[in-house]
Amino acid sequence: MIIIDLVRKIAPKIPIVTLDTGRLPAATYEAIAMIEARYGIRVERVVPDPGEVDAMVSAHGADLFRESVPQRMLCCNVRKVRPLARRMASTSAYFTGIRREQNEERGNVPVFDRSGRPVRISPLADWTEAEVSRYTVEQKLPVHPLYAEGYRSIGCDPCTRAVLAGENQRAGRWWWEDDASKECGLHFSPDGRAERTLDVLLRELLERTVTV
Repeated sequence: MIIIDLVRKIAPKIPIVTLDTGRLPAATYEAIAMIEARYGIRVERVVPDPGEVDAMVSAHGADLFRESVPQRMLCCNVRKVRPLARRMASTSAYFTGIRREQNEERGNVPVFDRSGRPVRISPLADWTEAEVSRYTVEQKLPVHPLYAEGYRSIGCDPCTRAVLAGENQRAGRWWWEDDASKECGLHFSPDGRAERTLDVLLRELLERTVTV
């Protein structure tokens, strides 16, 4: 919400984009509606390719993400990474709200990441959770309804739960995985680990997409 608020104040013509994976919680659509009402805008929904989703589900089932980390990463790639890449193909840069404090993988995230295209800009990289909360209250920003239920990081409905006391704020993502990276691949550079693990599965999926 903070990124949206800052962008609307500084550069109101920049489009606001969100990923609609087809598996989002109902509360996320409520949050989108709150943003649209607050700022008088239309949030652009980026959706996955129906053919790729159908091929993936046909090959591995609707809840393939429960079976293994590579299959969970495949689901994230089809529903999130590839749609975003297509949308950003003609974009030179974009803003994201990731912060170094969120987990170890993000501990060294730069404000400006020029390792790939488009350039990723993370204005909140060095913000603390307390600073995020303070800005949210001071500016009276809309708040995702699930935060009131103990959620700290919100993604797809079947892959997100509330965080228990003392847990890392990313612990509610893919909580059934042991010692796996709590990332989906969206924030990794083109040569990052998350994408490399998908090479075989993704290639097989795309071949199936052509023949199914």
